[in-house]
Amino acid sequence: MSPTSPLKVGIVGLGRLGRRHASYLARRMTGARLVSACNPSMGALDWARDELGVERLHQDYDRFIAEADLDAVVLASPTTEHPRQFEAALRAGKHVFVEKPLALDLATCESLTALAQACPEQVAMVGFERRFDPDLMAAQAAVARGELGRPYMVRSQTCDMNDPNGFFVRFSATSGGIFNDCSVHDIDLARWMLGNPRALKVFASGTIALHPDLARHHDVDNGMAIIEFEGGARAMLYASRTMPHGHETTLEVIGTEGTVQVGYGAQAGATVYRSARGVHHPVLPDFYARFEQAFFHEMDAFVAACLGHGDLPATLADATEATRIALALTQSFQSGQAVSL
Repeated sequence: MSPTSPLKVGIVGLGRLGRRHASYLARRMTGARLVSACNPSMGALDWARDELGVERLHQDYDRFIAEADLDAVVLASPTTEHPRQFEAALRAGKHVFVEKPLALDLATCESLTALAQACPEQVAMVGFERRFDPDLMAAQAAVARGELGRPYMVRSQTCDMNDPNGFFVRFSATSGGIFNDCSVHDIDLARWMLGNPRALKVFASGTIALHPDLARHHDVDNGMAIIEFEGGARAMLYASRTMPHGHETTLEVIGTEGTVQVGYGAQAGATVYRSARGVHHPVLPDFYARFEQAFFHEMDAFVAACLGHGDLPATLADATEATRIALALTQSFQSGQAVSL
């Protein structure tokens, strides 16, 4: 790849997130070209060809990754496929972006991080899109400048609108549970806002409010957690799959000299309606609507890093630490006991 040529990217997985990443790469990234796609379903590949003009289509990952002129790979495949595909991409000399989690066990996360460190010329990135959200970036910058004094408490939640079709119930079989799937974002935000302290102890609990089939996966549709960090800072997290009104992701950082809140009110835009029936505003239907800018900026940052034009705000070590804490929360939930790390 010459310094002036676009990055040739391949996408693996054309589900909900994969299609969005593919659309960004094909339509909005000036420094990249989407040249190849891999997915088990031919219908999804037909979509990539017809809608995005992707010509090289694969149902077999090994044939896909063997393409010699592929510079970078975006992995939006099922969680269980991440470790094998991530390793193969690195060993094939590709830059690689993988949706979280890198893996669902700590040993694999650590071994893949070590492999990436042994390939310093290649960019390896795990998707934590909230670090690219303009409002959250502004909040973190304010904390880092000391505007809140010493931050000592984070309250963060990830709450999805209830899905009566039960997609996430089926997804629970491979997602690692609500703390790995949802709260891992809040864990990463808490560490980021607090200056990346080490977690010392966690406690988690949860309940099934609407989806009893989750019990067979030892999962819940509402979970809450407390994390104790070194230096005395704390985080309180809440995750839900049962919001009746829409998506509501919020963050509050409390410091000795001030607080900052992001996302309160589940509001889409700034439109407020007033009438005799009361005051209301539109709400966000899902996390895509809330984090659309963040998803785009995340992929743009990956492309820029591959082209040598910038550093990434989160490392594989950050992703591994978030997984370590999420796994401890899952253990705490299942045992009913606090877990020391």
